[in-house]
Amino acid sequence: MASTWTTNNAIEKIADGEKTDTWGQITNRNFDIIDRTMNGVGTIDLSSSGAAHTLSTTDGSVGDSLTDGMYKVLVLDGATEACTITISPNDAQKLYFVVNSSGYDCTFTQGTGGDITVSNSATKILYADGAGAGAAVNEIADDLAILNVTTLGLTEASKVVTADANGVVSFDDGIYEKSEAITSSSGSAALDLQTSTNFTLTLTEDITTMTFSNPAASGRVSAFTLKVTQDSTARTITWPTVEWPNANAPTLSTTSGAVDVFVFFTHDGGTTYYGFTAGQAMG
Repeated sequence: MASTWTTNNAIEKIADGEKTDTWGQITNRNFDIIDRTMNGVGTIDLSSSGAAHTLSTTDGSVGDSLTDGMYKVLVLDGATEACTITISPNDAQKLYFVVNSSGYDCTFTQGTGGDITVSNSATKILYADGAGAGAAVNEIADDLAILNVTTLGLTEASKVVTADANGVVSFDDGIYEKSEAITSSSGSAALDLQTSTNFTLTLTEDITTMTFSNPAASGRVSAFTLKVTQDSTARTITWPTVEWPNANAPTLSTTSGAVDVFVFFTHDGGTTYYGFTAGQAMG
């Protein structure tokens, strides 16, 4: 019986009594195939492919070069136009990590079951199901697509937020921040700066102990707002240690339902908080 080859990666299976004196060469080639299919990164040069390229995994023999379809990571390069890449043979199951730096969109196909296009500058994880004539290429995850922002530091719909080379993030649309309603208990109210930057407090009792916790580390700014709505009974707040303008802590509006808004920030890890009155007796 002659040797045969595995379907997916063309590893030679030597039949009993075959390949006398070439076992070592065949085994070494098989190890090279395994090495390439497990972790190999291959640049697929499309400069001479035009609109079509075949990504092959073919049976070989001693001395034959390994084929480009055996790589795990495919770096597409040098395309001269949009290219359709056919995974061959159509009965081989494949998993590819694709980095398209070719300059054009490239579409992966294996059969009539469905194709996947990897846009220029995009990265995707693909698998081919090896179903023969009806084989399909599928995207195993969309997660990598969210990393492909056009400009670092500029937000983009459905993409991750990135910083530019200077650590700056620019927003190209509206910014929406969480507002957290806090409550008091036994005269105490707490603002946890890890949970929000905007807080609301509707008074139901005098606040004798107010605390701010979990600010950013020293050298970074934690800024937050507090909207206070007065009770039908004129309630008071005993503020934590805060540096107010002219060292004068504000007095709450006393009218039932009146709204007072305050702004605070700290830049030294919470050692010193600075407070300002943004508006009083609103609402």
